[in-house]
Amino acid sequence: QVQLVESGGGLVHPGGSLRLSCSASGLSLDDYAIGWFRQLPGKDREAVSCVSSTDAGTYYTASEKGRFTISRDNAKNTVYLQLNSLEPEDTAVYFCAAVPGLICYGDSFYYVFWGQGTQVTVSS
Repeated sequence: QVQLVESGGGLVHPGGSLRLSCSASGLSLDDYAIGWFRQLPGKDREAVSCVSSTDAGTYYTASEKGRFTISRDNAKNTVYLQLNSLEPEDTAVYFCAAVPGLICYGDSFYYVFWGQGTQVTVSS
């Protein structure tokens, strides 16, 4: 059974940092591109970042570039998303998702496996 499990969310003050983890079981993450998405209250799920299966490419949406960093540790079957300089507008449930192959997609439609999400709240 395939499972993706996110962890590392929580409550942080504006300007703070969190590191989210996406740990996989039942599949080898190095065969998949892994995306991070988030869903803000009352809004559709949106892409945040992605790392290709070979770690050859990392992608970020414009507002996250420079603040967020995605990385993977295939030996631990885990992908990380480092969130720095957090803003209240980053408050959301963050999900990781896996799509087979090399390519990252910005559209959640392509992702086959999803985690249950982890809540990030940025508030003073």
